[in-house]
Amino acid sequence: MSKYRKSFGNYGEDLACEFLVKKGYRILKRNYRFGHGEIDIIAKDGDILVFVEVKTRENLEFGPPELAVTRNKQRQIKKISEGYLYEKEIGNTVCRIDVIAILNQKGYKPVINHIINAF
Repeated sequence: MSKYRKSFGNYGEDLACEFLVKKGYRILKRNYRFGHGEIDIIAKDGDILVFVEVKTRENLEFGPPELAVTRNKQRQIKKISEGYLYEKEIGNTVCRIDVIAILNQKGYKPVINHIINAF
């Protein structure tokens, strides 16, 4: 992955964290790795544990960013989420998976689409 793509992705994750904190979420972990995968953000929304996938794009050439969360990516996020629960010995907790899609076109304010309980 190029340095630009990594820094652009980090910028999107920073925006997503700011967005979530303003909504009252508490950020627990960023870039949690389990096996060969990663979850961008793990947060608490009240008593709910939320796993967040962040997708950021500069344009709509390949469609809106949320479309990048394919079925395979969804399966991977679910597995990593289960890994987090197992590793932290968390049981009997309400969880959900959200997607935050960010369109960050030059010259415009970033547009954030928060899809709660995305899949």
